[in-house]
Amino acid sequence: MNRRRLILSTGNINKVEEIKDILKDLPLDVLSKKDLGLGSIEVEENGDTLEENAIIKAKSLANMVDGMVMADDSGLFVNYLNGEPGVHSARYAGINARDDENNIKLLNRLKGVPLEKRDAYFKTVIVLVTEKGEVITVTGKCEGYIGFEPKGEEGFGYDPLFVVKGYDKTFAELGEEIKNKISHRARALNKLKIEMKKILEDD
Repeated sequence: MNRRRLILSTGNINKVEEIKDILKDLPLDVLSKKDLGLGSIEVEENGDTLEENAIIKAKSLANMVDGMVMADDSGLFVNYLNGEPGVHSARYAGINARDDENNIKLLNRLKGVPLEKRDAYFKTVIVLVTEKGEVITVTGKCEGYIGFEPKGEEGFGYDPLFVVKGYDKTFAELGEEIKNKISHRARALNKLKIEMKKILEDD
């Protein structure tokens, strides 16, 4: 199989490395939009759902580059908070909020809430736009709950607060190797890998 280009719409270096690691056994040259000099281009994510935002990002980049384009949108959904922060996860504490500011806001919103009511899940929606313009959508989900304080040094975003069901450790404590096997993004990417293998074999 000839190597193909896969361009990622994200500028998040952590996300880029995570995706590269999970797709490393496919004949793909995985590039970020920054690698192509498009790092400064921002797309307004004004969708009401993760799916809508991922499609907006993927299609806008697909119009500018040659190759397959992948975009994802992820969110943390806390049931007690009626799904907050959800689609607004990255900017929960404000448009340019840092990870720690988002985490502090979430902890404050859950102040006094007991463990049994702190269940939550991460969800990722990945959209792939093929060279032919076909749009493929896959989703991944990871269940857990929100801890009472940040724990662990690895990961990013809400990883220090999200305790993974069945592990009793946060993503930030589990580390990259385990996270890349069980996370919401890993589960979505593994579904996407199946679709991408079909595309690569068909061409």
